[in-house]
Amino acid sequence: MKYIIFATAIAALFGTDPARVAAQPVISSYTSSAPKDCRMIGKPSELDGGTTRICPGKSGLVLLVSEDDLREVVSVGRNRQAAAKEPAAQAWFGPFSSTAHTVEWRIADGRPFAIIQRWLIADNSEQDKDGRPSTKAMLAVTRLPPGQVCHVAFVDVAANPDANELARQAADNFARAFKCGKDEVRTIGQSGRTTSLTKR
Repeated sequence: MKYIIFATAIAALFGTDPARVAAQPVISSYTSSAPKDCRMIGKPSELDGGTTRICPGKSGLVLLVSEDDLREVVSVGRNRQAAAKEPAAQAWFGPFSSTAHTVEWRIADGRPFAIIQRWLIADNSEQDKDGRPSTKAMLAVTRLPPGQVCHVAFVDVAANPDANELARQAADNFARAFKCGKDEVRTIGQSGRTTSLTKR
């Protein structure tokens, strides 16, 4: 019941008809962004070991994963060049960051319209037993073409036991109508430590 209320509220907030959203069959499908499942582009940077790889996606889309200075960015496009031009290709976070290798694609009528990925953000205010920054988990919802590719919502995993469901609700209800560069990326559910860590 709470998810229906949440979906209705999100739909109302972004001017989406809840009945239309509910009527569309939406499914999840998964791919891998692990290096072993992707094609590496060039050689690692001699300066910091930075890498770029292209990973198979859904419906002819590919995932571009670039790491530089221990910070990853992830974008999507029909090819490497298209993905590199999207806003998502410049969406790095201030602290060191990396992504888990499972990519969830939200698909309606056979077309993917958003991806959900788990990010690990370094928290320099806390250290693990080896003296390295601890990491905080966050789910990022990213909209897909048609239109630009960019983050639309963040969900703090520790603060929200139902983080996966919240991310899916956010993807389904407003990713398609989100305008990159105009609309503000939203924190969905309860705010947590990652809310401040995602700010540059």
